This record gives sequence, structure tokens and C-alpha cells, in this order.
Amino acid sequence: MDVTQRIAEELSVYTKQVNAAIALLDEGATVPFISRYRKELTGGLDDTQLRFLEERLHYLRELNDRRSTILSSIASQGKLTPELEKAINAADTKTLLEDLYLPFKPKRRTKAQIAREAGLEPLAEALLADRTLIPEVCAAGFIDVDKGVPDIAAALEGARQIIMEQISEDAELLAELRERIWQKGILHATVASGKEREGEKFKDYFDYQEAINKIPSHRALALFRGQNESILTLALKPALEDKDEHDTCGGIVAHHLRVSDVTKPADTWLAETARHAWRIKLFTRIDLDLKLRLREAAEVEAIRVFASNLKDLLLAAPAGPQATMGLDPGIRTGVKVAIVDRTGKVLATDTIYPHPPRKQWDESIAVLAKLLDRYKVELVSIGNGTGSRETDLLVSELMKLHSQLKFNKITVSEAGASVYSASELAAKEFPHLDVSLRGAVSIARRLQDPLAELVKIDPKSIGVGQYQHDVNQVQLARGLDAVVEDCVNAVGVDVNTASVSLLKQVSGLSASVSENIVAYRNENGAFANRHQLKKVPRLGDKAFEQAAGFLRIMTGDNPLDASSVHPEAYPVVEAILDNTGKTIRELIGQSSFLRSLNAASFTNDQFGLPTVTDILQELEKPGRDPRPEFKSVQFKAGIEKISDLEPGMTLDGVVTNVANFGAFVDIGVHQDGLVHISHLSDTFIKDPRDAVKTGDMVKVKVLEVDVDRKRISLSMKSSVELSDNPKSARNQQKPAEKPKPPAAAQSSMANAFAKALKK
Repeated sequence: MDVTQRIAEELSVYTKQVNAAIALLDEGATVPFISRYRKELTGGLDDTQLRFLEERLHYLRELNDRRSTILSSIASQGKLTPELEKAINAADTKTLLEDLYLPFKPKRRTKAQIAREAGLEPLAEALLADRTLIPEVCAAGFIDVDKGVPDIAAALEGARQIIMEQISEDAELLAELRERIWQKGILHATVASGKEREGEKFKDYFDYQEAINKIPSHRALALFRGQNESILTLALKPALEDKDEHDTCGGIVAHHLRVSDVTKPADTWLAETARHAWRIKLFTRIDLDLKLRLREAAEVEAIRVFASNLKDLLLAAPAGPQATMGLDPGIRTGVKVAIVDRTGKVLATDTIYPHPPRKQWDESIAVLAKLLDRYKVELVSIGNGTGSRETDLLVSELMKLHSQLKFNKITVSEAGASVYSASELAAKEFPHLDVSLRGAVSIARRLQDPLAELVKIDPKSIGVGQYQHDVNQVQLARGLDAVVEDCVNAVGVDVNTASVSLLKQVSGLSASVSENIVAYRNENGAFANRHQLKKVPRLGDKAFEQAAGFLRIMTGDNPLDASSVHPEAYPVVEAILDNTGKTIRELIGQSSFLRSLNAASFTNDQFGLPTVTDILQELEKPGRDPRPEFKSVQFKAGIEKISDLEPGMTLDGVVTNVANFGAFVDIGVHQDGLVHISHLSDTFIKDPRDAVKTGDMVKVKVLEVDVDRKRISLSMKSSVELSDNPKSARNQQKPAEKPKPPAAAQSSMANAFAKALKK
């Protein structure tokens, strides 16, 4: 099956759609550009389908390259039969391909190879071919001290090694046994001797077992991290009763050797050879293969979770262009203050010390009041790190004492702010600003426009994933970069205010071209229209084609330049204007009139119905922002630290992270609480994202508080009965999948340790 046909079947689309998309990708077109401006060619494939297509194309092309290498290698050995070639060409996974190549793969000198060199292969072949032969009698004829075969036992052992190697390299047998163990196998975790205290955070897995194909990604990655840190030992059992299953699998291998009974002289010896092959060769390989399969599946899911959370965070509602004060809380080191104007330009910075040990409370309020009044600040953005609630109280008192100052205060996530502050990018942007104050600027700007600010930070540092440091970093980076690209292009970029960091995420723009755009803008002033972009050095026709529709010029010569209508499609708009007799300014925003137009009337050979329909919708609300309306959450007064919490309390919070086992919620106590998946909804849900997403404002009830372990269990159910024991809500949880993990692992609080492991 060729690549195009395979992807078309997986997407349930036509091959011509896939061919068109592949051709565009190979020409250098980006996914956002193809999904938005080439719908006619691809039959309307959306960005999700195109991302899948792009990933599968990469995998299948790698598979085909490896297939060619393997075919060439086997052919050069003179061992490529028509049957083997057919099997290799039909292999649809890298695992199966490598299984088929295994007998022909160059390898180190094995025991089987040594036995062949000693002339024992004819003995092995004879015993396989004729079960009536007596092994000891046959072996006597192969004794040769000079070749390292001093006796009958050595001859038979050499023959056994040859047969065992042949069995272990049988692709069909490997596939059968591998799938059997995947369906029936149990992964058993135990604590390494003497590691109980050191591995405290893994104690829920000190004696834990679960069906390997049922282990969720977050649990699998926790187990592998425990193994990597030498805290846990992971053993794969073929089934719950592993002894019986070992015998069964040994029997399958014996059947493969056509040993059906032990009536013939060679049968007993061959049956023993089959058992050895299973335990020594096959199971050892399958153990590694299935653990790798579990890890890879867990990594794919973890990357998907991270990408989903990142998308929600990047597309969070912007507060908009308002003068903003950013406060980066600190206790001993003080609270860093930064004021930015409506465009994000830094106007002033300062440091105040309202908290111990200096306790300059009144002085700090006076400093903030003066800055707020001088710069007409409309929003105060408070980072949610250490000292956040104390700083929030400071601003609350400021609002009471200076009621004439009209502003709103909002707590925002400061994840990644410290990483950005110390980055080379921040140093270039603020060369004369202290590192500690750059974080306050970032906190202010991320309230104005989260997307524009967060693109400056490595996505892995934003902290909305699960076990992101344990997964394949190349795949993680590729997945997260795709999310950033999709989000930036979905929103669009104001070319006259955007930073290099934001511009380089635009379809078709490299980092160097983005730098040239900013340099040109600084030298020549704001762009008046999109076509001026062609004057930017190194921004050629191809880059312009890819980028122009995503770049906005808000107050330029042509109102269409503020929309997502691509310049190549302006003739369609001109045709609409000619037909209606209206000017562009008269047409924009006239929803009822635009909806009355027949889109099909304006199609032509180049622009079909999908594009014309998109244009009419864009003219209704040009440059519309897909992000939601801005809202903020106010944490409950008097609840500032984990010890203030009590079971039964109802609080407002904001979702900071969504994992497969539940959602973490910031309720203003410097420690996120966990809403286990079983407490996210009154009805059963399989995926936490069906109930919440990162950035959602939610109302939660406190179920359990463990101050010592800094764990908070929350519920979003409309009706929850608390446990009789106020310190435990474990009885509220649903039982885990069969076979059950230990009781501790069933608790939502036990699952919360994932948060600690992530850091």
C-alpha cells in the first residue's frame, strides 16, 4: 500500500485530497496556510487532519526509507526470496519490519554462530526434520575437539542454540506472542531494596500491578521515572498467573516446532529446546518490546495532553490594550513592579518590600498608588507564585484606601516568567533592565495578550504538561511548535506592533525575516498596507503568499488588510463591490446584507465556494478574534494558605492544568488542588477535557486536605457527601480498572503526586 492510499484510509478521505496536501507541504506550504487558503485543493481538510497527515507522512516516509535499506541489505546477501520481499513490502509498522529483518541483520558473534562454525548446523537440521532420530546418537557423530565440541552434550547444546536463534527470529511467531502478552500481561512494580525512604514520592507503587495494556499514560510515565531513578523495579508477567502462561507460551513455541507429543525420540529434546527459547530468547525480547510500546504510547498521549493544555493557555482571553501594572510577588526579595502602556511598552519599574522581613506595608501602598495615578493604570496583574496572596491583600487594601483609582486586579499564572527573564531574548528586549524586573513586565503583558507574551517562552517551560521531561524531546518540541504555530495564525498578528517572537510563528516567516520586518518598521515607520511587506529584505513572493493573510494592518490604506482575507483573493471582494455597488467601508460589518448574497455567484476557476464563503463571513466581522471574552476570578478572602482550607468549603478557582486523571485548580493557596476525573462531573466522563480546559474558571468543593504532603482534593460535582473522616475523601473515588492497584493508588489524593513529579 502506498503512502497516499494509507493516509487517505486512516483519515477516511479521498486520495486526491491527500495528494494535494502532500504536494503543498512538499512545496513548503504550512498547515495553517493550507487549511485556511487552499480548501479547494484539499477538499476542505482542516488543521487537525492536516497535522495528522503531516505526522503520518513523516512516519511512513521513514518506514519506506528503512524498507528500501532492508531490501538492499538482504539482496546483497543473496537471501531475498519473492516471499520475503512480499512480506517486507507489506509490513506496515517499523516493529514488523525489524522483525522480518532480524534473521538477516548483521550481528555480533553469537553462540549459535559459533555452533555453526563448529559444523553443528546439520545436526540441528536433522533433529528438526526427523523426530525418530535419537539426539544423543546423532550428536556422537559431530564430536570434534579441535572445533570446540568435546562431547555429546556440547554438540547438542550447540544444535539447541542454533534452533533457539532461528525461533527467536521468526517474525510471525514473535508477533503472535507479543500480542498475546500485550493482551494478558501484567506489569508489576516493587520498591528496590533500601529505597523506601528515598523513594517516598513513589510509595503508591512500592507493590503495584496492573494489566500492561490498561496502564494510563501518566501512571506509565511515573513507573518509568521510578525505574530510571532506581527506586522501582518493573517486572512483566505474561499473565496474572505467570507460571501457567509461561507454560502456555512455551507450548506455542513447541507447536511452532511441530512438537505435538513426546512419543518420538527427538520430541522431548525439542520440547525442552522450545521452553528454553521462550524463556531465554523470546520473552526477554518481548519484555523489552512491550515496555517500549507502553512508554511510546504514554509519551504520545503525554505530548497530546501537553499540546491540548498549551493550546487552551495560548488562546486564553486577552484583557486587551489597557495600561497595566505587573507585580511579580516575592517575600524576602520584595515585590517587583512594572508598568506597561496599552501597547506593552515599559513605562516604569520599581521594587517594594511590603512583606517580612522589611514590612514596609504603608510605604509600598504609597508607591503603588503614585504609580497607578501617574500612568492611569487600568489593570493590575499579580503573578501567582510565592507571596501572591499576600500581595493580593496589599492591592486590596490599596483599592480601599485609594478608591479614586479605578482599576481591576487579576491573578495570572507566572509559569515560565523566570525562564523568560533570564533568556537571551529578554536580554535583547530589555538590555538595561534588571533580570528580576523583566518577570514583572512579562506578568503585565501576559494579561494584556497571553499569546503575544507566551510565544517568547519555550513551551516546555510553561508547565501545563504531564511528565514533559520524561518524553521524547524531539517529538515534544515538534508537537508543541505546531500548536504555537496554529494558535498564532488562528488569531492573526498585527504587523505594526508584533515582536520578532510573535512574527516568526506566522506561516512562512523565519526568524531572520521577522527580524527584518521589525527593523524595516523601526526605520520606515508603520506599514500602510500589506504589499509594503514585499519591500522587506528576504521576504520573497513565497513567504508573502504564506504569511500575508495572517498579518494584520489595523489602520492602513485598505480595510481588507485588517482582515484574514488573503491579498490574492482581493479580486473576489472587488467583484462583490462591483455587483452590489457598495464601497468596501459600506460593505464591512453589514451582516444581514452579506448573508443575503449568493456565494456561488462570485466563484471562478481560482476561487471556489469554500473561499468565497470564508470571505463573506470575514467581511461580517473582519479580523475577528477566536479567543473568548476576558473574565477574571476572585479568590475567597481569608483563604490564603493550605492550612486555611477545611473539607466542605466551596471556592472559586481557575484550572491550571488538565491531565488524564483529572484537573489541577488554583484556589489561591499557593498549591493547586486536584479534581479527580471521578469528581469533574455529575455524569461519567472518559476524558477530563470533556468537562474542563486550562484557563476555565470553576467552582469547587474541598474534599480532603493533607497539609504535610501539600495535597488538596477537590470536587466539581453538584452534590458531594464528605467522608466521615474529615482528613480523607478516598471513599468518594470509583474503583480503578481490573486488576486493582493498591488502595492508596485508588485515591484522588494519591494521584496528585503527579504534580510533584512533574516539577
